[in-house]
Amino acid sequence: MATRALASSEWQAYFDRLSRALRSAPARIEVAGLDLGDQYEAEWAALEGLSYDPKDRVFSVFLPGLEHNIREPKQVFVDEGPDGLHSVEIVDADGRRHLVRLEQLLRLPAA
Repeated sequence: MATRALASSEWQAYFDRLSRALRSAPARIEVAGLDLGDQYEAEWAALEGLSYDPKDRVFSVFLPGLEHNIREPKQVFVDEGPDGLHSVEIVDADGRRHLVRLEQLLRLPAA
């Protein structure tokens, strides 16, 4: 496994490509920040999509009945290995960390 930072210029294309490869993998959303501690936003629900809107500067995670929006993302990290994508971490303007963990690894299509 290797965690790497994505340049902001990559965010939209990377997550568009990733969303096309989704197979409703079970995902968990964790949010951590000094002001709120560690919290779970969702527990092992079928991931429907991840997207970044550069115009509004909003990163969105879609699960059944939930749209988790992260405004003004500052950094995005992906944890990838030869077996697929393990997690995505987004750091927002307030320093909160939004972690999307995947229970079943996603194989990424070629760029």
